[in-house]
Amino acid sequence: MNRKNRVPLIIIGILFALAMLVVIPVDKGVLGQKGLRLGLDLQGGIHLVYEADLSQVEPGEESGIIDGVIDVLTNRINPLGVTEPVIQKLGENRIAVQLPGLNMTDKEKERLSRTAILEFGELAADEEEAKWENELGRWKPAAADIDGTEVVLSSAFFRENTYVAQDELGRIQLVFQWNKEGSELSQIITTRLLNKRLGIFEGDDTLRSGEDGGPIAPVVSNVITDSGVITGLSIDEAMTLSKQLNAGRIPVPLIPVYEQKVSPILGADFVDMSLKAGIIGLILVMVFMMIYYRLPGALASAALLFYAASVLAIFKLIPVTLTLAGIGGFILSIGMAVDANVLIFERMKEELRLGRPLASAIETGFSRAWPAIRDSNITTFIVCGILYWLGSSIIASAPVMGFATTLAIGVAVSMFSAVVVTRTFLRTFAGTRLAQKSSLFRVYSGKEHD
Repeated sequence: MNRKNRVPLIIIGILFALAMLVVIPVDKGVLGQKGLRLGLDLQGGIHLVYEADLSQVEPGEESGIIDGVIDVLTNRINPLGVTEPVIQKLGENRIAVQLPGLNMTDKEKERLSRTAILEFGELAADEEEAKWENELGRWKPAAADIDGTEVVLSSAFFRENTYVAQDELGRIQLVFQWNKEGSELSQIITTRLLNKRLGIFEGDDTLRSGEDGGPIAPVVSNVITDSGVITGLSIDEAMTLSKQLNAGRIPVPLIPVYEQKVSPILGADFVDMSLKAGIIGLILVMVFMMIYYRLPGALASAALLFYAASVLAIFKLIPVTLTLAGIGGFILSIGMAVDANVLIFERMKEELRLGRPLASAIETGFSRAWPAIRDSNITTFIVCGILYWLGSSIIASAPVMGFATTLAIGVAVSMFSAVVVTRTFLRTFAGTRLAQKSSLFRVYSGKEHD
């Protein structure tokens, strides 16, 4: 082995070893400590799509509003403990939320998209217009005049994050503090409503007690200025409401337009089937290559192992969320990696038939095969780009985008594997005594066809 081949061979060996350390064990890896991320169809979970009502938004501000909604949704989902949620924009006014492994109730899903702002109300007189109505009566927003403007008391004036605590009797309390304007409003309103009820509403709904389901409308016994508490909620209700308030207010109404729940049992079956299909397919391809191309086929098979380890390592490190379609893209790229080797070996075969020495046939074969490999891979990259772009604008986007992503990564690595790794292996063996044994290159000798 000459020095020219030794350096790239060592680099390939190091890259392969690093890739294997990332890939094994599958659930975390010695390096990177990351497991393969599975998509909804493999792990199970929920796929939701919300449509934002942008009818009241000023033209030109739509994109910023949607970005703000995504941030709020992210803040609300993170405390739920979801592993790797996917929240992304779809088109101009839709947002896709993918929650792998999470089993949410209808109420939790509805709460996720709520605007989450508390408004305080007072009982309306018979002649007054009411905004809410419940078993305690008709309610209008509790408002006061500030600098000549009537302002409604709401959670928009909370100064800091709310939190949940217990009073001396063990009752659950949602504790909040007013900012300067809220404090002034609260003082005016609670002074006016002393010994009267102050209703609390969440959007269009009455905030209700977690114990008896009755409206939460405490009687004001003191003037409230700096801070206050809301009692009557269950611990779960109080915790959820506190998280939603702290996560921020969604600036526009969100309308659920699509929901898909995927069974994890179905996904587990397909994971097992896909794994077996991938291993069997890879073994069959390697056996075919070694039978048909002998030593070059064995070297191409070694390059395929490098390819498979590298792709899986990249999937873990980026990380790539694997769906069934994504696994399909990966397996398809294996075929393209073999196809590149076949193109190279066939060109080498032609050069050997013309009587060129093996070393010269290797170089010429690679040079002649390269334009076809390059052009076919570039067209595949273009198709992957189109698929990814189209996938980002449709509701069921994950399979399409996953297929495009894994196929693009697989094709990129396969091109490196075929052109660099296989070439280095052939160059290395061309300088050894094995290269003198024509039986190892029987296909290339062309004796059957001469």
